Amino acid sequence: MSNTTTPRRALVVIDVQNEYFEGGGLPIEYPPILDTLPNVTKAMDAARAAGTPVVVVRHHAPKGAPVFQADTHNGQLHPEIAKRPHDHLVTKSFPSVFTGTDFADWIARNQIDTLSVAGYMTQNCDASTVFEAMHRGLSVEFLSDASGALPYENAAGKVTAEEIHRVFSVVFHSNFAAVTTTDAWISAMREGQVIPKDNVVLSNRRARKIA
Repeated sequence: MSNTTTPRRALVVIDVQNEYFEGGGLPIEYPPILDTLPNVTKAMDAARAAGTPVVVVRHHAPKGAPVFQADTHNGQLHPEIAKRPHDHLVTKSFPSVFTGTDFADWIARNQIDTLSVAGYMTQNCDASTVFEAMHRGLSVEFLSDASGALPYENAAGKVTAEEIHRVFSVVFHSNFAAVTTTDAWISAMREGQVIPKDNVVLSNRRARKIA
């Protein structure tokens, strides 16, 4: 997208459900969810005031699954999200918001060219949506302080929530999405400005200390 083109944004709020909060089966650890939730709602309120469409996404797993069952408290949207208006509601059963939903059709109908992603988890549903959106030719923004991760340990190794969130954010910004803060995103949205991302070559050269 050209820097002279005003983005046609949609704020995509992914899976801000009780499952990720205290008492849920997958509590977000980094950034702390009590810090990121206010940023999600701040972005939603700002988008609504500016006329930017808000898409709320929820994940529902099959009956009997250990998490995200539709008929349980933990499978419901967090009350702060549920009480706010939205322009479109997507219910998904795969990580990407696109898979098995009407999301792509809604984007096309509304001539959206930029997805602004917030919500959980950074490394799973956020990442799947970011990558697929970029492959579909959309511009993508990632609100790093309105999203979050949790830790993993499996046969491949062990990693903290902070490491996951940081690494995915760096990778996103190198090629897939402009990583930004909520406040910077709100400012750019109100002004109709593009938020630039980096590229693989420059990101690598900086790491290698090559001018």
